[in-house]
Amino acid sequence: MMTRSLSMLGLSLFLSACGGAAPPAATPEPAPADPSPTAAPTPAPADEPDEKPAAVPAALEVTLEAKSGSKLAGKAVLEETADGVKVTLIVSGISKGKHGAHVHEKGDCSSADGKSAGDHFNPGGHKHGMPPGAERHLGDLGNLEVAASGEGKLEITVTGANLKAGDKSSFLDRAIIIHEKTDDGGQPTGNAGGRIGCGVIKR
Repeated sequence: MMTRSLSMLGLSLFLSACGGAAPPAATPEPAPADPSPTAAPTPAPADEPDEKPAAVPAALEVTLEAKSGSKLAGKAVLEETADGVKVTLIVSGISKGKHGAHVHEKGDCSSADGKSAGDHFNPGGHKHGMPPGAERHLGDLGNLEVAASGEGKLEITVTGANLKAGDKSSFLDRAIIIHEKTDDGGQPTGNAGGRIGCGVIKR
């Protein structure tokens, strides 16, 4: 009787072990995160040009010296442009009215009267004239208008001129002269009187 009870107990335990509740389902592992997007390839640098663009020449600043006993003070600024040479004259200390201004052929302001600068710069052999007329010396800049304060300014671009060393049309190594009177356009040099200011154009 006892043997039978033990057998029944063993069978009951075996069935309980085999037919019991199923073990809990395993928790699924999370899917791996997407890898970081591949960085776009860095574009190759553009080929450097074989030749660098030519540097724009720096503007030249010329100090104007008083001549012929005047009290002139001032400067000239020259800039080479696609159209020629832009000349800006700024003066003070001279009489009200119009004063002739020219580029002269020699870069020499050593004399007290400015005559060491020579004649008007005229490489083309033209007659004297007034801007913007075509028939004029390359160095003819016209008239500088001076106010009652003694201050004046002139801006002009001289077509055909340049600032290249050794060029026949270059203003480099010439001189700028300011005259005591108005340039009236007359021959041969405009009747502008004495030279009251002079500045050498140089680098």
